Amino acid sequence: MKIYVCCKQVPDVAMTIQIKDGKFISEGMNYVLNAYDASCVEEALVLKEKYGAEVTLVLIGDEAGKEALRKGLAMGADNAFHISDPALNNLGSQAAAKVLQAFFKGRDFDFILTGKQAQDSDMGLAGGILSGLLNLPYVTNAVGLDVQDKMIVVKRQGDEGVEVLHMPMPSLITCSNDMNDPRIPSLKGIMASKKKPMEQVSLTDLGLSADEVLKESQKSSLKSFGLPPARKAGAKIEGDAQTLVATLMEKLTKEAKVL
Repeated sequence: MKIYVCCKQVPDVAMTIQIKDGKFISEGMNYVLNAYDASCVEEALVLKEKYGAEVTLVLIGDEAGKEALRKGLAMGADNAFHISDPALNNLGSQAAAKVLQAFFKGRDFDFILTGKQAQDSDMGLAGGILSGLLNLPYVTNAVGLDVQDKMIVVKRQGDEGVEVLHMPMPSLITCSNDMNDPRIPSLKGIMASKKKPMEQVSLTDLGLSADEVLKESQKSSLKSFGLPPARKAGAKIEGDAQTLVATLMEKLTKEAKVL
């Protein structure tokens, strides 16, 4: 069984995010493997340990993206592909899916896993677009995976509870970060990751040109970054229960007008 996991390197959201003149300040930021993708890697490794699957990682990004791939390899993935080219900086969902479509063309796999969204943009579009380009069955927001009778059993979080779907192979599945707790790479895993294959892939290797990628990127654009507006300070009401209820009801009906 062959499982591919699409990964992305993103800013560490635990750090202080700085915005200046509508632009994200990347200097001094630490970059990490996207949390949703880390859950994909963990789930793929669970299936590997259970069924003997081969787990391959794929990442689009600059030289620093190798660190995210190394983490996945240290967790236990078998090999990785790093798609890197100057034209691939700051890709939108449509362009990223187009590049991944070219990568997967002609490859054999049982299913592809991606995080349901990236924690930097939170768009949640690339997986769905990729499934359409590859003409693959698609399910999103998975919180559990298994394999039975050559079918992928997917537990996904629906609006009214957990839903169970049986998907044919090959399929594409996007995963929630509520799926599991990704393992922390051991020292042995970190050392072993340095010997695992990581193949560099260019646009030329994929049969794409910079103009083609630029055309896809122009289908959407990021205007600017901005911090959420500051909230007004809340009001503190004091008094006995009768006074509190009367004051609150007055504010809800006359000021907030929600009643």
